[in-house]
Amino acid sequence: MSTVTVTEFIEAPALDVWARLVDLPTRAGWLRTVGGVEPLTSERFGPGTAWREIRTRPDGGEQAEEFVVRDAEPPHRLVLSSPGIGVDYRITWTLRTVRRRGRGCTAVTVEHEAVPTASYGRVMALLFGGLAARAVEGAIRRDLTDLAAAVTRADDAAAA
Repeated sequence: MSTVTVTEFIEAPALDVWARLVDLPTRAGWLRTVGGVEPLTSERFGPGTAWREIRTRPDGGEQAEEFVVRDAEPPHRLVLSSPGIGVDYRITWTLRTVRRRGRGCTAVTVEHEAVPTASYGRVMALLFGGLAARAVEGAIRRDLTDLAAAVTRADDAAAA
């Protein structure tokens, strides 16, 4: 199993960060690597909610990724799963209110776990584990930067 953990501090309340994070219809508008979002379920956001994102890969190609909400504790914790070829992914988002530079903000931690499900996945993890971990870390950092920008834009618009 491979785990990558990244934390970003967002200058906004956890409720605002959570609202943007779970607003599926707007994801393609604020995540620069997401070209589209297709809901696969129709219920309110929570355990069981599923969707497909079309993401742009670093090589310019596109890849569909499906996500299912496994656990949701608004506005503190979101656990997603995503099936892969030979590996399953578990992505845990943790939001906690902290003081930074004398101001309140939200520490957003994303933990991305890759669990091989077949011998193919285990072999690939051995061969490309470090390279894959760096790519995942970069993708998480981009997503967190995009989330922070989207939340602060929404806060600025509300204040105007």
